[in-house]
Amino acid sequence: MNTRALFLAILISLLPVSTSRGADIPYLTGRITDNANIMSPETRRLLTDSLKAHEERTTNQVVVLTLATLDGESIEDFANKVFNEWKLGQKDRDNGVLIVVVPDDRRMRIEVGYGLEGALPDLMASRIIQNIMTPRFRNGDYDGGITDGTLAVLKTIEGEYVAETEGSAGSNSSSALDFSGMESPDMPIIARILIGAFIFGIIGLFTVLGVLTPGFGWFLYLFLIPFWAMFPVMVIGSKGALVCLITYLILFPASKLILKRLPWYKKAQSDIATKGRASIGGFTFSSGSSGGGSWSSGSGGGFSGGGGSSGGGGSSGSW
Repeated sequence: MNTRALFLAILISLLPVSTSRGADIPYLTGRITDNANIMSPETRRLLTDSLKAHEERTTNQVVVLTLATLDGESIEDFANKVFNEWKLGQKDRDNGVLIVVVPDDRRMRIEVGYGLEGALPDLMASRIIQNIMTPRFRNGDYDGGITDGTLAVLKTIEGEYVAETEGSAGSNSSSALDFSGMESPDMPIIARILIGAFIFGIIGLFTVLGVLTPGFGWFLYLFLIPFWAMFPVMVIGSKGALVCLITYLILFPASKLILKRLPWYKKAQSDIATKGRASIGGFTFSSGSSGGGSWSSGSGGGFSGGGGSSGGGGSSGSW
């Protein structure tokens, strides 16, 4: 019995024990809480004055927090906890924004309250991070990155900010139609894989059905064009989506022309014309009264905050 107890104690002592519980939520000491000490006193003073003037003018509460490290915690979870603990924004309006910069982890996030998600959508927050803050942080310019990023947030909320491209950061853009933020979706690789599998699985299935289906397949070809044009953007960016669309527009009709020569395809086409239905690969295709078609699976298929809150809206980035 003593030997067994000793063995159990040794086994327990060898088990990995996690001592990291993430960063503690800091005290709200003002509109600028620079716990990482990466901002100059002059920058803190000037930016605090700008944030105070904005709040007096609009009632929106925009706060900046810097922390050296999060000790392994995700910046999304941490920013959301801080936001709701500090209760940024007015209680009945949820009009707060929290900008978090973690220099040792090289991570940052703009957390947006419910009430400002329309004025500061996730895509715009991502553009501010990628086009303004990231280039300056890479050069070690924390004062410039935080100041310009925060002022861009204020201008966006007030409807005055025009997104910049990364190459022209620091200068005004002449067009509000800037899709640069869509070139590199701000999404973790695992989430991108899972969402990509779902999107391409669905439209891919309908694409295959369209290729295999005589007659009705051409309707699917036209029907799926907008799906191939837009859905891939959120996974592989606008350039990748353009490649997918061009590939689809070319390969779909080419595949149907090739299949049209095969005996089983000719038989299916003949069956639909004479019997009104055909079976292909476990699926039964039938013609409709208006010349269209349908398909069905076969038998084998199967300072203090104002009381506001945030639901996780915003965007994160790294440098």
